[in-house]
Amino acid sequence: MSIQTISIPAHERESSIPSFDATAFSLETFSSWQNLAAVLDHTLLKPEATRAQVIQLCEEAAAYRFACAMVNPYWCGLASSVLAGTGVPVGVVVGFPLGASLTSSKRDETERLLRLGAHDVDMVMNIGLLKSGEYEAVQQDIHNIVELAHGSGAIVKVILETCLLTMEEKLRASELAMAAGADFLKTSTGFSTGGAKAEDIGLMRGVAGGRCGVKASGGVRTLADAKAMLEAGASRIGASACIKIVGELGAP
Repeated sequence: MSIQTISIPAHERESSIPSFDATAFSLETFSSWQNLAAVLDHTLLKPEATRAQVIQLCEEAAAYRFACAMVNPYWCGLASSVLAGTGVPVGVVVGFPLGASLTSSKRDETERLLRLGAHDVDMVMNIGLLKSGEYEAVQQDIHNIVELAHGSGAIVKVILETCLLTMEEKLRASELAMAAGADFLKTSTGFSTGGAKAEDIGLMRGVAGGRCGVKASGGVRTLADAKAMLEAGASRIGASACIKIVGELGAP
């Protein structure tokens, strides 16, 4: 099925976008380490990650009540078994880290991961297609994954890899991802030339308003980093340093 991209005049788009109060969200999130933990995706995506390290990540995610435990596809089944009954979801990456896989490959990967228990699906946008101006193909690529995930009660975060995009491309990518039904816009894989920047978060939140979440990922290592991202408009943060971050706010 072909999806038509929709162009809305800027003045109409701005007036119709539900608002997101970044200041209020940030204040509430930083009111306790538990609230902060609830917006952190505890992440381990290094290729050399071992079975024992994945198990430890999941146990930590359950203990601290992080938003999810984010792992590479191979470890999805293991993570699901460790987190069973805890209420903490499993997060996985799709088309990672380049985004240049066939749409059919991304779809097959997503189907298999959903069956293995994945709930948060962080997919990489096809960056080359975006830069080629093939916007309908970009939107269709994302929609294929969103359709599968939503059909299974899962959510999709679309990784834009902002370090590789111009400002115009960041805006276009955000619009396309939302038009395709994304639950979150996400800055980065953490495996390219740069990570999350507060100015990019602000840009993405400006497009999204309150229509979807914005996730900062890549290089968020301290409480100060997390604070900057949330104040800029992020509503989720992906990091491998989650325990350190909540520890700075008083977590045991």
